[in-house]
Amino acid sequence: MTGSYPKKEKLKSKKRIDQLFTEGQSVSAFPLRLVYLQTRFEDKIVAKTGVSVSKRNFKTAVDRNRIKRLLREVYRLNKADFFNNITTQYAFMILYIGKDKPTFTQVETTMKRLFEKFLDTVSE
Repeated sequence: MTGSYPKKEKLKSKKRIDQLFTEGQSVSAFPLRLVYLQTRFEDKIVAKTGVSVSKRNFKTAVDRNRIKRLLREVYRLNKADFFNNITTQYAFMILYIGKDKPTFTQVETTMKRLFEKFLDTVSE
């Protein structure tokens, strides 16, 4: 897995997202939640990922978009460390469930904990 986050690795299919939330499992590390589902993709991608921030907690689009940019950047920087050894394909949705605006370092440490929890649950 490279250090980029190209368009083909983004979770965009409405059908797949609905399936993810109905059939998927979740792991939490406050203020992040990871909803995941083992699935099959046509291309040889290990994971397709989407991010989401609640409009209830962040009224202005500026705040929501900033947090989504932080989530995508932290995911891009850390995905190779966690997902290089995985062979099965997954669909992920990373949700920010906190009420405060996070910093980059807060998001990074929390996302690393979240991915470790995910790997622990999958390997069991």
